[in-house]
Order: sequence, then C-alpha cells, then structure tokens
Amino acid sequence: MARYLITSALPYINGMKHLANLVGSLLPADIYARFLRAEGEEVLFICATDDHGTPAEIAAQEQGLDVREYCRVQHERQYEVYRCFGLSFDHFGRTSSPQNRELTQYFYRKLDEHGLIEERQVEQIYSARDRRFLPDRYVIGTCPVCGYEGARGDQCEKCTTLLDPASLIHPRSALSGSADLQLRPTKHLFFKLEPLAGKLRQWVESHPEWPLLTRSIALKWLDEGVRARGITRDLTWGVPVPRAGFEDKVFYVWFDAPIGYIAATKEWSDLQPGERDWRSWWYDASDVQYVQFLAKDNVPFHTIFFPATILGTGEPWTLASYIKAFNWLTYYGGKFSTSQRRGVFMDQALEHFPADVWRYYLIAQAPESDDADFTWEHFAATVNKDLANTFGNFVHRTLVLTAKHFGHRIPAGGAPGPAERQLQDECRRVLTAYRTYLGALEFRKAAAALRELWTLGNVYLDRQAPWSLVKEDPNAAALVLRTAVNLIRLDALASEPILPFTAHALCDALRLAPEERTIGRGGYPGLADQLDLLEAGRPFDIPGPLFQRVDETTVAELRER
Repeated sequence: MARYLITSALPYINGMKHLANLVGSLLPADIYARFLRAEGEEVLFICATDDHGTPAEIAAQEQGLDVREYCRVQHERQYEVYRCFGLSFDHFGRTSSPQNRELTQYFYRKLDEHGLIEERQVEQIYSARDRRFLPDRYVIGTCPVCGYEGARGDQCEKCTTLLDPASLIHPRSALSGSADLQLRPTKHLFFKLEPLAGKLRQWVESHPEWPLLTRSIALKWLDEGVRARGITRDLTWGVPVPRAGFEDKVFYVWFDAPIGYIAATKEWSDLQPGERDWRSWWYDASDVQYVQFLAKDNVPFHTIFFPATILGTGEPWTLASYIKAFNWLTYYGGKFSTSQRRGVFMDQALEHFPADVWRYYLIAQAPESDDADFTWEHFAATVNKDLANTFGNFVHRTLVLTAKHFGHRIPAGGAPGPAERQLQDECRRVLTAYRTYLGALEFRKAAAALRELWTLGNVYLDRQAPWSLVKEDPNAAALVLRTAVNLIRLDALASEPILPFTAHALCDALRLAPEERTIGRGGYPGLADQLDLLEAGRPFDIPGPLFQRVDETTVAELRER
C-alpha cells in the first residue's frame, strides 16, 4: 500500500497570511490529508515557514527586531492561527532550522561534485546610499512586461514574470528608496540547469494526469529553454555558502526553501529518534506518493528548480507524484497582497466567523480552473444558503422535532421502508462521487457533492413530514426521525475533512463513542450502510445553531472595513 507525503507551499515568514494563501495551498492540503486519514491511509503532512530571504530582513528592520527574533515570533503567530483554522500538520517546521542548513549544504555539495555549480562574475545593483549590493528583492521598480510599478527584482507580483533587477524600469532601493543605483561587478554561484533539461522534460511529460495549469506552466518553461540560475545572494540571513570566497553570502531562498520540505520532515523525525525515520519518506521510497499543493506562481520552482536539485544529485530522493496548482483568489477584482495589506487576513477572518465557515466557503470557491473573486456579498449568500439554510437547518429541525415529540433520546419506530432505502441509495451515490472528487483533488466538485448530501436530509424530512405524521402514526414518525438522526452522524463524518470543528461538535452532541466517529472499512460510500447504526434509546444533546446567517448590515460593515 502507498504512503502519502503531503506538502503545502511554505508560507513566507513576513507577517500574517491572507485568505488567498490559505485556499491556494494550505487548506486543500489539509482537506486531502484528512480525507486520506479517514480512509485509513498512512499520511505525513509537512509544512514550514519560509524564514530566509529579503522579505524577512525588510520586515524585521521595519519592526526594529533582530531577524532571528522576528522569525521566531512570526513562526509562533502563524502556527497558532493555522491551528485555529484546523490545519492538521504532522509537523510545522522552519527553514532556518539546523536541519535545513545541513541538508541545503549537502545538496549544494552534491551538485558541485557533479559539475552543476559554476562561479560567475556578474554585474549587480549597488546602492551608494545603503553602501551595499542589493539582492533582487531589495530592488523595486516598474515591470518591463506588464507595467506594474511595484515589481520586485526577482518576480513581478502582478504578472508572475521572473525578472532580473537590472531589467526593471526606474529601479530604486527597497531599503532607502534611493534611485542612486549602480551596476558593479561581484561573484555569485549559478546552478547549471541546461544539462538537466532532458530529465526534467521526461519527468514532467511522464505525468499526463497533472492539472493542465501545472503542466502548461512547466512545459512553457521547458519549451523556452531553461538556463543557469543564481543560487547565492548578498545577505547575512540565510544558509551560509560552504565555499571559500563566499563567506559574505548565503544561498538564494528559492534554493533552500524547497529543501525545507525534507528538512521539516527531519525535524519531525528528530523529535522522536528511533521511532520516526525521515529518510523512509524521502530517500529510495518507492511506496511514497508525494503530493504537493501550491499556487500557480510557485509552479516553476516546484516543477523545474526543486526537481532539478533532486535529479542533479543522481540519488534516489523522492520526486513529486502529483502537483496540484491553484489559480488566484482575488479580492473585488484585485490581487490579495501581504505587502499592500489588501484583502482579508487569516487572523482578521477568525475575528468575524468561525474557521469552518471560511473553510467551506473558500474550498467551495477554490480557484482551480481559473481565478476566483472574493466579495462579501457572495460570501454571505453562500454561507446563508449552504451552511445555515441547508446543513444547519437540517440538524436543528431534526433534533428539535425529535426532542419535542420523543424526548432527548433516539426514538424506536419500525424497520426501514422504501423511503429509507431510497435515501440510502441516494446517499451512497453522492458519497461515491464525493470520495471520487476528493481522491482526484477536485475540491469544488467535492464541496458541491457535500452540499448535495446535506440537501438529501432536508428533502427526506420534507417528503416524510414527521411533524404531521406524528399525529397519525407516531411509530412511522419515530422511524423518520431515527433515520434523520443517523443521517446527522453520516453528514458529520462526511463533512469532517472540510468542516472538522462542526463534525466534532455534532459527534459530541450525538454522544458518539470513538469507534462511532470513524467511517469504517467501506470508506465514505460505506457510510450509506450505517443509516440505522445508532439504536433507539440513545441520548443526544441539541447544540446551538451551527452557523449564523450573515445579514446585509454585516456585509456592508465588513466591506467598508
């Protein structure tokens, strides 16, 4: 049986992440990990903060903190908010760890041994006012491709084109704002990608099942011709370069950051030496299915640079089996931006609505085939229709009706009849589709299937009308409500990957034992066979409203904020 290694793109350390970061990698990775665990698969879900590079140095400088202390504080802040969102990492590490230093230097040495590292003299931008060479992200200016005026020297945030600082129009220092910049000679190390182009193409083309977005970006890069990329920078914060003459430089963040996936796994392993083996996941691990989740601007690094680093060693390190790339979530037509504080940030989001509300809304609108636009009006409409009026309404009306007519215990009633068998067949059909979509990483379709599952409960109640039936045939009404209470359990377990907190609350309300909180050997479709699992006489509690409706006044206030 396969083991599943899951990684989400490493969030930058420079401040709280926004909802686009969440839906573009972190949340779908968590949902997939939860789905696989529920089905009994062995899963290792790894992530870490991306601590190095100029964003960390600039942010630390702005806050008047030592960069190490800044990264420590931000790592704790990010981890706490991810915990509050229910992200179920097996380990959440840091690229500034000793493990990442060790492994990054190891990979560098292996590439150097194979003749893939080249020392070059280049001309680099020097700032007279700052009295230093400026790494690419320390230079900002106008993108020569799309005209965006806030482009960084390594990549345009708007059009995603990878850039060279010297190509920017009207460049200026990100430190001082000075435009007094000069090109001066300096030495850097380059990773020669050209010799690996054939192996990279063969690897990419061997995965026709990857999403079109992933394959098209990767093949575009290969078709245009890969070239050597600089892997050192003039910074003090980063992984030191173990080479004479480069003592004042560190490795480029995009060289050491992907290696951070491996290093974070080693961090996890080192916490329990002898019990955990990180190498069994990353080295000569033929039984491992490695699934990566990331946004489209990270695709080149995960389909070209990181696999080239692995292939260049000539060693059997684990390569990605599947790369799920996402388009962007926009905010009223504009891009979410950490640097510009544009959009809704994760800590702010939790101040207004519970985590499960965000989890459901975001994954139901996941930007898989195209960019998706966030508006408060659409958010409110989705929450009200799907969560409050459909799922929440079914749970509330079922438990309140049962308590009103039969007390706080599951009623007996007779044996299931044609209506219950029809409901069972419909549940099995929807659950089979739901399982298929989650397994195929089609998240919007999975959310739609889950919504259909919730709808089945309301349709069943409306057809059977137990509030009327109880006056004429209490035994028949008891059967309907017993079935509906069992359906709440089914809904809770099916919803757990997307709505973990709600699922837990419902399992508590039904007073389920640990073994009753698992889907069983039949996987998700097998839940349809459990519509009579909870026997008559069992007590239950009525939880408070699962989801609050979002009114127009709240929408107006949130949009203004």
